Amino acid sequence: MHVTGTAAQQAPAPQDPSAAPAPGPRGQDSPGIPGQDASGAGRHARRFGLPVATALVMGNIIGGGIFLLPASVAPYGTVSLVAFGVLTAGAIALALVFGRLAQRDPRTGGPYVYAREAFGDFAGFLAAWAYWITTWVSNAALAVAAVGYLDVLIPVGGHRWSACLAALAIQWLPALANFAGTRYVGAVQLVSTVLKFVPLLLVAVGGLFFFDPDNLGPFNASGQGPIGAVSASAALLLFSYLGVESAAVSAGEVKNPRRNVGRATVIGTAGAALVYLLGTLSVFGTVAHDRLVTSAAPFSDAVNAMFGGSWGGWAVAAAALVSMTGCLNGWTLLSAQTPYAAARDGLFPAVFARRRRGVPTVGVGVTVVLASLLTVYNYTSGSARVFQVLVLVTTFTATVPYLLASAAQLMHLVSGRRELVNPARLARDLVVAAVAAAFSLWLVAGAGYAAVYQGVLFLFVGVVVYAVLAGRKRRTAG
Repeated sequence: MHVTGTAAQQAPAPQDPSAAPAPGPRGQDSPGIPGQDASGAGRHARRFGLPVATALVMGNIIGGGIFLLPASVAPYGTVSLVAFGVLTAGAIALALVFGRLAQRDPRTGGPYVYAREAFGDFAGFLAAWAYWITTWVSNAALAVAAVGYLDVLIPVGGHRWSACLAALAIQWLPALANFAGTRYVGAVQLVSTVLKFVPLLLVAVGGLFFFDPDNLGPFNASGQGPIGAVSASAALLLFSYLGVESAAVSAGEVKNPRRNVGRATVIGTAGAALVYLLGTLSVFGTVAHDRLVTSAAPFSDAVNAMFGGSWGGWAVAAAALVSMTGCLNGWTLLSAQTPYAAARDGLFPAVFARRRRGVPTVGVGVTVVLASLLTVYNYTSGSARVFQVLVLVTTFTATVPYLLASAAQLMHLVSGRRELVNPARLARDLVVAAVAAAFSLWLVAGAGYAAVYQGVLFLFVGVVVYAVLAGRKRRTAG
C-alpha cells in the first residue's frame, strides 16, 4: 500500500535518525563505546531496507505462535477460526495505524514515541514499560513453545529440568547474535524467515489436499457462548500476531523510514495473516480434534498424518526450531529498542541508552536475564499450562501500547491540524484508528481476569519505577 502522502509532505521533517545522534537523557549525548560514534554505529551496524524490514515484521509475527497455537485453541473448537478472521482485521487496522504514525515521527521506539508525543511523559513511559514486559515475557513463551518441537528431535520434554535448560539455551543463542551487531541480526532474520515458510506452506497448501472434515470436531467446544468463545480464543491467538509493530519500533534502523516502515508493516502483516489462516485450517483438518487438543507439536503431527511415518514431523520440527530462533532473534532486538528510546528521553535508567554495534546491549542483556528467570520460575512451579499463562499475560500488556498508539492517531485526526491530517483520507483514517482502538479494548476483555490481574501488577510496578525516575530527574534539574 502507498503510505506516503500529503500529510507527510506538509509536516516539518524531523531530523533523520541517521544524520546525527539524538540527545540522550537530560540533553546529553548517549553513552558510546570508545572508537565509535554515540549511536553505536560501526562496521557491524547496518540499516535495514524494505526487504529486511518486511522480514523483521513477518519473522516476528510468524514465530513460535503459529507452530503451537493450533493446539492451544483447539479446545475452543472451530469457532477459533472465526476469531482468526476477526483478529486479522484488527491486526491490519493496527498495521495501518502504525504506518501512518511512522510517517509523522519515524524514530526508534514505535508506540512509546507516539504515546509520549501525544500525551506526555507518563503515557510514553507506560507504553514503553508495557511493551518491554510484552517482549521479554513473549521471549520466555516462545522458548517454552520451541521445547515442544525440540522434543520431537531430541527427547528433552520428559524431565522438567532438561526442558528448562533447553528453553534457556534457545533464548541465549539469539541474544549472542544481537550482541554481535545489527548486521548479523538482519542476516539471521532474513534467512530464518525464508526457511520457516517451507513447513508453513507445506502444511498450509498441502494440507488442503488431505483435509478431512471429520477431524474438525465441534464448532464450539468451550461451553461458553459464541461471542465469549471467540473473545477467549482471540486472546490466545493475539500472541501469534504480536510483532505487527516491529518495523515501527526499529524505525531508526530502517532506511527511508517514512516510506518503508508503513509498507513493511502492512505487507508483513497481510502475508502473515494469509499463512496463519491457511495453516491453522489445514492443521484442524488433518489432525483429529481429540489428538490436537493434547499435541505439543501440531504441525509435525499434521505432516505425519498427511504422509505417514515420522520423517515429515522431524523435518517440520527442525524448521520450526529455525523459525522460533529467528523470531527470538528479532524479538530480542525489539525488547531493547523501546527501553533505549525511553532512556534517551530520561524515562528509563540511563544505562539502557548504551549501544554497541548498533544494538542496545544493556537492554538485550537485561531482557534475556529476566526472560530466563521467568522461564525457570514457570518450570519449577510445575504448571501444566506454562505457554497459555505467558501468552495471556502478554496479550494484556501488549494492548497498552497498542491502545495508546491508536488513541494518539485518533487525537491527531480529531485535532484537525493541517500538518498532521490529510483531509482527503480523514474519514478512512478515522475508521481505521477507531477499529484499532476498539480491537485493543476487546482483547483486554478476552484475556481473562487472571491475565489482567497479573498484567496490572506488572504495570503498577512500573508506576513506582516512574515515580523514582521522575523524582531523580527533578532533583538533577533543580
